[in-house]
Amino acid sequence: MEFIWFWVFRMLNSDLPAINDTESAKVPFGLPPVVDAHVHVFPGNIFSAIRQWFDENAWHIRYRLTTSDVFDFLLSRGIKHIIALQYAHKPGISHGLNKYMAEKCRQYPNRVTGMATVFPGEKNAVSILQNAFDSGLEGLKLHAHVQCFHMNSDPMNRLYECCRTNQKPVVMHVGREPKSEAYRCDPYELCSVDRLERVLKDFPDLKICVPHMGFDETWAYKEMIEKYDNLWLDTTMVITDYLPIEEKIDLARYRSDRVMYGSDFPNIPYAWDRELKELKAAHLSGDFLERLLNKNAVDFFGLEP
Repeated sequence: MEFIWFWVFRMLNSDLPAINDTESAKVPFGLPPVVDAHVHVFPGNIFSAIRQWFDENAWHIRYRLTTSDVFDFLLSRGIKHIIALQYAHKPGISHGLNKYMAEKCRQYPNRVTGMATVFPGEKNAVSILQNAFDSGLEGLKLHAHVQCFHMNSDPMNRLYECCRTNQKPVVMHVGREPKSEAYRCDPYELCSVDRLERVLKDFPDLKICVPHMGFDETWAYKEMIEKYDNLWLDTTMVITDYLPIEEKIDLARYRSDRVMYGSDFPNIPYAWDRELKELKAAHLSGDFLERLLNKNAVDFFGLEP
């Protein structure tokens, strides 16, 4: 598996293809209500910088929308609820990002849940996070590849504790892939199942979601959700048959109450509903689909059912 992913993401320094697949106007018929647990929004200048980075190091992002357009696009197509994610790529911008997120989410009451950001180790990080929670944001999003943090450090422990005491979940990209020379740090030095397991043990009542099924250690993460009740995974981008992976993930073999649907919209190179179509064709049970597409997100983020 490690060899496969080295080959796949070595291409992040060239070009992965943009796919002009057909998109539908609505969520595929017959699916239960859908909560998209992995949607990215940012102020315009940061969105532009992210798109430029993807153009140079990954794929061409198909949907180049503003935050409001992102929300309107998904909600108008039948997505029941959106979890909006962000991350601070440097110190000093977290407060502004959190204020932006809270303001945008207030425009979509009961339809969009916003997650806070903070740059681990920055001055007053815990106060910034607490202020974000007080403003109505409902959890913390972190990205080890971009923020280059050590999961088991004192600054991170203080953030975990803040989330724990406020009963807010953490969405934390700590899977080792994608590895790219464009990052400031080596994800393989920072990210591993073993490092996350220490967090799960030290903070047993802190809910943590690892996106992308924990690639490239997917099998180990599958075993981890069997072992720890405070760990969830999301499906983002790894079940879309886009990346050249030899073995498709068999969701039916996963713990049904610990996997959530996420799209990575709008930062994707294919149709917005590609993953939903894959899920409909996967022959999962009705109960599994309902858990995957909404119930697990309701439980994890504390949404109104």
